[in-house]
Amino acid sequence: MQRIERLLESNRQWAEELKAEDPEFFERLSESQNPEFLWIGCSDSRISPTSSVGMLPGEMFVHRNVANLVNHSDMNCLAVMQFAIEVLKVEHIIVCGHYNCGGVKAAFDDARYGLVDNWLRYIQDTMHKYESDLAKLPDYDSRLDKLCELNVIEQILSVGETTIVQDAWDRGQTLFIHGWIYRIDEGIYRDMKITVNSLDELDAMRSRQKSDARPTGTVTA
Repeated sequence: MQRIERLLESNRQWAEELKAEDPEFFERLSESQNPEFLWIGCSDSRISPTSSVGMLPGEMFVHRNVANLVNHSDMNCLAVMQFAIEVLKVEHIIVCGHYNCGGVKAAFDDARYGLVDNWLRYIQDTMHKYESDLAKLPDYDSRLDKLCELNVIEQILSVGETTIVQDAWDRGQTLFIHGWIYRIDEGIYRDMKITVNSLDELDAMRSRQKSDARPTGTVTA
């Protein structure tokens, strides 16, 4: 219980510090939220999306799950996307993975943890899709890093293939999808240089992924 009390005390100190800097901050925050960004990332406890990019509460809408997956059967993720895009009018979706992701590693190793194995099956599909490319890499660590990158790329495609995003593009709404990846031992995000903001760009990206043995936008670890 002492640990819980410490959390509550830390929260009080954090709130007081913010109010000391800006006495009306929480009052304004309670009235509305107007984030420009939707973050789709991993649930890993070592990553704090908002604070790690220097944002305050209210500046980023966040969805997290094991291994930052976007599955078209996941009503939770789709509901977050729909609200962020259609109600909050975010202009940027950041799909962020990270190296040495436990979920990606479990899928790569074909490990068995229970219910989550079914969730991670989507990563195994990606692994099999790029099996020949992964096999060309020299060692286990480089293959795992590459699979973490490929997972981000596949989720960008999944985001763009939702009716939510495609309907937004059809009505002329400004909406960019970006791919980032994070290295925990450095604390640094890397832009994977993949950004799409139209159905044509998404189709071009999909075509490159099908025709080119090398995944586009790969980041050098």
